[in-house]
Amino acid sequence: MKKNTTIAAGLAAALLGACSVSDKKSDGNDTDNPFFTEYTTPFGVPPFDKIEIGHYKPAILKGIEEQSKEIESIVSQTEEPTFENTIVALDQSGELLSKAIIVFSAQNSANTNDEMENLSRELSPLLSQHSDNISLNPALFARVKTLYDKRSSLGLDKEQAKLLEETYKDFVRGGANLSVDDQAKLRELNSQVALLQLTFGQNMLKETNAFQLIIDNEADLSGLTEAQVANAADAAQKAGLEGKWLFTLQNPSIMPFLQNSDNRQLRERILKGYLMRGNNNNENDNKDVVKQLVTLRLEKAKLMGYADFASFVLEERMAKNSNNVYALLDELWTPSIRVAKQELSDIQNEIKKEGNTFAAEGWDWRYYFEKAKKAKFDLDEGQVRPYLKLENVREGAFYVANKLYGITFTPIENIPLPHPEALAFECTDVDGTHLGVLYMDFFPRASKRGGAWCGGYRSQKYKDGQRVAPVVTIVCNFTPPAAGEPALLSVDEAETLFHEFGHGLHSLFRDVHYSGIAGVPRDFVELPSQVMEHWVLEPEVLKVYARHYQTGEEIPAELIGKLDKASKYGQGFATTEYLAASLLDMDYHVLQNLPANKENVSLDVVAFEAETLNKRGLLPQIPPRYRSTYFSHTMGGGYTAGYYSYIWSEVLDADAFEAFKETGDIFNPEVADRFRKYVLTPGGIDDAMDMYKNFRGKEPGTGPLLQNRGLTN
Repeated sequence: MKKNTTIAAGLAAALLGACSVSDKKSDGNDTDNPFFTEYTTPFGVPPFDKIEIGHYKPAILKGIEEQSKEIESIVSQTEEPTFENTIVALDQSGELLSKAIIVFSAQNSANTNDEMENLSRELSPLLSQHSDNISLNPALFARVKTLYDKRSSLGLDKEQAKLLEETYKDFVRGGANLSVDDQAKLRELNSQVALLQLTFGQNMLKETNAFQLIIDNEADLSGLTEAQVANAADAAQKAGLEGKWLFTLQNPSIMPFLQNSDNRQLRERILKGYLMRGNNNNENDNKDVVKQLVTLRLEKAKLMGYADFASFVLEERMAKNSNNVYALLDELWTPSIRVAKQELSDIQNEIKKEGNTFAAEGWDWRYYFEKAKKAKFDLDEGQVRPYLKLENVREGAFYVANKLYGITFTPIENIPLPHPEALAFECTDVDGTHLGVLYMDFFPRASKRGGAWCGGYRSQKYKDGQRVAPVVTIVCNFTPPAAGEPALLSVDEAETLFHEFGHGLHSLFRDVHYSGIAGVPRDFVELPSQVMEHWVLEPEVLKVYARHYQTGEEIPAELIGKLDKASKYGQGFATTEYLAASLLDMDYHVLQNLPANKENVSLDVVAFEAETLNKRGLLPQIPPRYRSTYFSHTMGGGYTAGYYSYIWSEVLDADAFEAFKETGDIFNPEVADRFRKYVLTPGGIDDAMDMYKNFRGKEPGTGPLLQNRGLTN
């Protein structure tokens, strides 16, 4: 993620959720607050065992105070602006604030409680105000502009020139050129948006945790695997429902239930619970939050001189404008719908085989799709899971990284952990150099938001001329192990592990001198993660890590062949549900006028969503991957007018993997070296497309993506 020149702006995303490192209380005074001293832990990781809830607020407030003084020092000096005394000084300001918030940011989605949620809401407007105080500081901007205007005569190297350019753009995009009155309006808009995004995420987590499907009749478990039944019994026991079975809206619970449960009524109930999150007309309802966010973002865009919010956002992305985004999405929509209709026909045939005449609904898709796949390829998930033991898949990812780049991952003992379930590894380069620390936290809990992500507890940087290694974290929500059994992953979960690991490699390899150019555009950032997914099912890789959890037997060649043949089946559904969400995100943010009644904006979120999907012919059996009221990627911030980024990056990653395949060696060292040098290492020093062309020698096309997804004619 690109770092804003004003540190608080980039890090305020920490407040989109809520967390705790520890439930202990502290008054946060300077003598016992870990953020106020140098960490003395192994590799300088945060001392999670000493960080208490009460430490956050004092450290953040002190960090705001210190950075404010640093900014004042920059603007009050009598010396003429130079690159060092202005641009570098600004880039290095806010060390304490960054130190405290980055821990908050990495933890806030992983272990929430009411106290931390309240703290998030308290701090959000303060951080928004602090960010604006820097972005809208006229004296500071004057110094930056002075340097920018004479940038060609400063003798800067490539990295320095890029930092100056990005710093200037950040100020302009932060409102520095607005009038005083408009700057005041911008401050209010930024504060409101930050708080609404925070509210959206908190509501979504509460809605997800509120739903429970409780089964007390064993007959209703028909079709579920032994592991699913055992996990549901364990979940029920922990919830005080001894002797029953509990299913939730966490993906490892609901998705296998939809896939395997023979009880159609229960499949309908749990899917409707999933789809209605944030849309239940209760205290956690997100419809009004969505309406306000869309309205305020449009108002901000127009204040900044743009026709719509997508134009404001996309200016800094590879896509550049909404026309280019829609061109790609529309190019993929037609073949995706065509293939999805073929898959629906297969599903309807399976329904008929059972003597039923009903038309398939959304809660039937996964269930009958598994039957169709079994009929076509003699393959189901139950055959594959025993070979995908979590620890083995993790070692498979480490193996691929070692084969490509020569790096190794070694478990670390006696090191503070962000959560008791987390694991820690040291990453070392081929020459033994320390590259960083990697944490992994795999299983769901009520205090952890859904999905999977890669974050950090310390970003790569330079201090006193020495590289400071990053501390990276990968957080997932995989199917937990049944009592006494190991965790066995689905193919999708294995791909997710490799995906997030790819983000981790990007963080570990990054080597830039300035924080302001550490990030890459949102529609480029998924390239390092998605390209790693290509190795998951490669026979050469499967033979290394895919071993039966009981016998240690290597996955049979016959099963590998079935996986290969079935790998493209289901891409009609998968691509269509993704594109539907991407189009929904874009349609909200290309609005240039909003309907209004006499009092306020009258945008009907449910009606708008239905219209934007129905007009494109989305099959009613395929809901968008995210509906508006739980679409945290866009409404919670981060991927606003940017959910298309995954498919945009997939054009890149599919073409990038072709570079390996064309050599006949998926571990070709020369190709791997180029990918590391031109994609993984330089941060945002170069233009994103230039980075890709430096690696590949040409721009990518959509051919490999269409081929990989089986969407060609």
